[in-house]
Order: sequence, then C-alpha cells, then structure tokens
Amino acid sequence: MGVVRFKGFRLAWALAALSFAGHCGTDGSGIKLPPGFRLTVYTDQTPGARSLALGDDGTVYVGTMNEGKVYAVRDENRDGRAERVVTIATGLNMPNGVAYLDGDLYIAEISRISKLPGIARRLDDPPKPETLYDAYPKDVHHGWKYLRIGPDRKLYVPVGAPCNICNPKNELYATLTRLDLDGKNLEIYARGIRNTVGFDWHPDSHELWFTDNGRDWLGDDQPPDELNHAPRPGLHFGYPYCHGQDLPDPEFGKDKRCADFVPPAWTFPAHVATLGMHFYTGTRFPAEYRGQLFVAEHGSWNRSTPQGYRVVTVRFENGKPVADRVFAEGWLQPNGKASGRPVDVLPLPDGTLLISDDKRGALYRIDYQP
Repeated sequence: MGVVRFKGFRLAWALAALSFAGHCGTDGSGIKLPPGFRLTVYTDQTPGARSLALGDDGTVYVGTMNEGKVYAVRDENRDGRAERVVTIATGLNMPNGVAYLDGDLYIAEISRISKLPGIARRLDDPPKPETLYDAYPKDVHHGWKYLRIGPDRKLYVPVGAPCNICNPKNELYATLTRLDLDGKNLEIYARGIRNTVGFDWHPDSHELWFTDNGRDWLGDDQPPDELNHAPRPGLHFGYPYCHGQDLPDPEFGKDKRCADFVPPAWTFPAHVATLGMHFYTGTRFPAEYRGQLFVAEHGSWNRSTPQGYRVVTVRFENGKPVADRVFAEGWLQPNGKASGRPVDVLPLPDGTLLISDDKRGALYRIDYQP
C-alpha cells in the first residue's frame, strides 16, 4: 500500500497490485513501485554515486563525495543497462555537483567550480579541470554542492550553513548563488537556505524550485524538510530564524517573525533528507506523472526510527504542489537498516528515470510497461 499525503492530512492510497519480490538484490528486486513500473540496475560500477547530469549524446555524468571522482556512464547498445563506465576526473574535493552544457561538463567541489571542456568527445582522454571560480568557503560541513545550469545559462551553486544551526557572519553561507559560465559575476540569488542539494525549474513557468534540509536536534518530527519556490532573486527563506511554515528557532528565532520570511511551498516529514529533484517531462510514464516532481529522500541519520530512503512524487496543479506520495521504496528494511540511499533523479530522453544510490554505488533505471 502506498501513501498519498495532502496538505494538512494523510490518506491511505490503495494499490492492490504493487509489484515487489524478495529482498533488495542486485537486480533491484524488493523495491516497491506502482503497477506497471519496473526497476533494474543501470550500473553498479559507480562507487559513491551522487548527482547526475545528462549529455547531449545520452552519456550520464555522475558526481561523488568521498570518492573524489567523476564518472561518465554510457548505455551504448540501448538495452537499458550501461556497459561502459569511465572515470573522467580523480583527486577532487567532494565533487558532488555536475552540470552539462554544449559539450562541456561543469563540476562543483567544496570551494571550486571547474570545467572539463569538450568532454563529450574526450571520454577516453579527459582534459584536466579548468578552474572557473575558487573562492567559495572551504568548510566541509554542508560544503558539498549541487550544481545546475538555469534557463538563463548561469551556474546555480548553493553554499550550505557550516553547522547544524548558526548565524555566520560571511553572507555567502546559507544561500543559493549564481554566476556566469566563465565563473564571473557571482551574486546571491536567495538567502536563508540551510542546505539545498537539489533544485530544478518548472517546465512551464521556468521558475526555480529547491529542496532544503531542516535542522537537527529538535526532535524526531520537527522541523520538516522543505520544498521552496524562488520565482525571483532576493527572497529569504527563514534559516536560521524560522523553520517550516511557522516554527521559530529556539535559539535564533526569539526576536523574529516567521511571517517576515518566505514559507515553504510544501513540507516533507522531518529528517527524510530530501536531496535531488527533477520535474518529469517525458511521455513514457502515464499522463498523471507528466510535469510532476520526483524527489529523492536520502534517509534520516539521527532519528530514533529511521525514515526516508525512498523516492516520492509531488503532484502539481496550476503550478503549485498539492499532494505527495511514495513512488519507490524498499531500501529501508524492516529492521531499520538500509540497503541503499537514493540521492538524485534524472529523466532520460527515452522517458525512463535514473536514480543514484551512494550507498550501493549504483544507478537504477525505472521503466514503465503496462
């Protein structure tokens, strides 16, 4: 049985034919999906797989954290499984974020944005990364970065708070920044963001949406993780003063009004660790999924009963989120241990969906065949 969550209440979503079998094996069995969907392993040769980016020719670029590597992954015979995995960069400082445009791959490390020029033609002889910008803070705490190129052809780069909860003097912390493709003209696009590791632009409005991880140590069930909407630059989303819709921080929110900040457009359960997200624009999945948001929940690390470790969908109507429901789950075992941790999602040109898993070092492919 799946669960649909509407603003303000929960509702059981009856699905009599959810397909799953056995434990979570190497073939993807054990992951529960809606009827007609099937999960297979695209590759299990990408240790620490984190953020994903798609090249013009179908190559999938994969960032990592502790591995310090970036991979290029190719399904060359179009059979739904990648036969070729190439390491195209090594020795980097948590190269979590990757973004692709016009044959070049952009990489986000802790304090540096670099580029692999012409990588699409040089997988077997990759160039050395060219530094574009290297003045981001060097803090490891929330220092790993997501990376996307917006509709304005600018690089969007988050700078997480260097702590669980604090109010640092450096104005770059707890922000989302953007800069030109050559690394120039850095500006702060949005403030009050504790740690976003996933964002995308709505396919119709082209407005920015992003996930944000709530702070720790306020209990098992608060504050929530957030889905935020930033249709224009200059907005402040509350951190470290307010969390969720209207929860003042016990240390930093005493003299603040939550109404003075932009509230989340949608909230997720506390500690599920919402990371990568992507609007689905393909046509392979049923019509109800088109234009909807897929979000990877990496899973809680300090909750008494673990939760997350799944992929959810957020349903949009008239440009606004109205409900969410579990799409893929089963990485969290009944004993509370996890066999995998979803990080990012990426629709492919054929309409299938990839999910990265940094615990198993794998990419999964979800197809729909009614």
